[in-house]
Amino acid sequence: MSIPTQIVEDVVIKFAGDSGDGMQLTGSQFTNNTALIGNDLSTFPDFPAEIRAPQGTVPGVSGYQVHFSSNKIYTPGDTCDVLVAMNAAALKVNLKFLKQNGVIIADTSGFDTKNLRLAKYADGENPLENDTLKGYKLHQMDITKLTREALKDIQMGVKEKDRAKNMFVLGFLYWLYNRDMTNTIQFLQDKFSKKPDILESNIRSLKAGYNYGDTVEAFQNRYKVEKAKLTSGKYRGITGNTALAYGLIAASVKSSLPLFLGTYPITPASDILHELSQHKNFGIRTFQAEDEIAGIAAAIGASYGGSLGVTTTSGPGMALKTEAMGLAVMLEIPLVIVNVQRGGPSTGLPTKTEQSDLLQAYYGRNGECPMPIVAASTPSDCFDAAFEAVRLSIRHMTPVILLSDGYIANGAEPWHFPLSSQLETIPVQFKKELSSNETTFLPYGRDEKLVRPWAVPGTAGLEHRIGGLEKEDGTGNVSYDPENHQYMVKLRQEKIDRIADYIPEQTIDSGPEKGDVLVLGWGSTYGSIKSAVTHLQSQGKSVAHAHLRHLRPFPKNLETILRNYKAVLVPEINNGQLIKIIRDQFLIDAKGFHKIKGTPITTIELVEAIEALI
Repeated sequence: MSIPTQIVEDVVIKFAGDSGDGMQLTGSQFTNNTALIGNDLSTFPDFPAEIRAPQGTVPGVSGYQVHFSSNKIYTPGDTCDVLVAMNAAALKVNLKFLKQNGVIIADTSGFDTKNLRLAKYADGENPLENDTLKGYKLHQMDITKLTREALKDIQMGVKEKDRAKNMFVLGFLYWLYNRDMTNTIQFLQDKFSKKPDILESNIRSLKAGYNYGDTVEAFQNRYKVEKAKLTSGKYRGITGNTALAYGLIAASVKSSLPLFLGTYPITPASDILHELSQHKNFGIRTFQAEDEIAGIAAAIGASYGGSLGVTTTSGPGMALKTEAMGLAVMLEIPLVIVNVQRGGPSTGLPTKTEQSDLLQAYYGRNGECPMPIVAASTPSDCFDAAFEAVRLSIRHMTPVILLSDGYIANGAEPWHFPLSSQLETIPVQFKKELSSNETTFLPYGRDEKLVRPWAVPGTAGLEHRIGGLEKEDGTGNVSYDPENHQYMVKLRQEKIDRIADYIPEQTIDSGPEKGDVLVLGWGSTYGSIKSAVTHLQSQGKSVAHAHLRHLRPFPKNLETILRNYKAVLVPEINNGQLIKIIRDQFLIDAKGFHKIKGTPITTIELVEAIEALI
């Protein structure tokens, strides 16, 4: 009997299991399949903090949430419609995120006595057998047994066969949502071309899961989400870290500068190193240093030598790089410092998201050490933010901090990517000789932007001294003169402040130009703010949304915009950092909404906070 297909607009699925169950791979393959169909989508991978947490325990749960729709969406979803729970711990951790009447697909083999004990359920308590899941649609499958049955004639060990059970789940969901499996089969063929047994087991398990859907009678409907009505053009699915890497590559090409990445691996920034290391065809050099300090020091050397120096890290690495950042400020050379933020302090929550390093970016160095700060807001926006960071760094001869975070770094969405011809050229002017009115080279002579010349070492007649000691105005000689020091401190600050003349003015993302509430955001809060504000606007509420890319200096018109609203709300995934800066600079009584749980702010949380202000 044919099962009818129901058209739905919006679905959120959460894949959850032990860190060895392949949930990240399953989720990413479902995401790629979703992107090929043309749905709009947003994802939220949720990694355990431990490299290998004890199997079956709550700390070892790995999750991947994907939200896909025929409409435009901005977040991975506050709650999920379908929860795939591969064991008891996965159910325990994620049940609170499942909608009432939502679907649970539970692997019964992950709910045996051992798994229940590891998940800290009381003796004799099994959520599949009591009233815990009342109000949900529970579908129990012995996925492990079904996978072994599908692979019974393959000469592999039981442990190896069990590794394919994530493909069984994926195949079943492809059936449930009327999907074609071709792209995943091609992925498996590429990945395991030299391991025929593993290839066959995964493909066979994938197909077995799909065929299982045709035999089980528990589901009364299959579902389909139509193609989204997005702006016409070519799209690809992309994560924030990949987009950021591509933005750096594009800026390297458009500036005609070879890119040098000096870095040290750290979660959640390491994928930028991995991605850039694959693009040597663009003249990119990647250097995995012995530590964070060596990484940034090498990048500074590359910039001094005429390359585009970049270093990547997260909060703990930023702490280690601070002295070298001060050196780059003193040298006044281009350098991009990427901070993919995570929960802190110290090593904190390595795999959880937080916007906890804005004040560190502003003030976290010794002395008066101003640097421009640029923030990315979505996975695809990481491309534009990286390109802008490089542009500012080169144009104004200054190190620039680029802030991302774990949420957007690992999340994915469709990217309407630009053509190379659509990207602006980033002009670079090296000082190559003395001009007709110069008798000696002044390495700290300045133009109207207060920018000093970029002279590559070895250029005849342009020899000059470098180092971290205070520079004499113009000559760059070491100076301990108190008047000169104050002058140079003020001059370096003024140079950064003048960047406001060369960045776009702030715009309103949506809503009235004057009204009751302005929600001012930065970074990865974009999606939840956009969703909450759009919801309230549909109810006729006088609410607007502005999102900052340039955090230092602010756009010149920001204060005017802020004063056009009766109240300003600043949501942040920290304990209140941007709000301190806004209050300090503009003396505006902005209100904060702060969440510090290692998870994104939800739409419903923001709706309630905005309504309280209204």
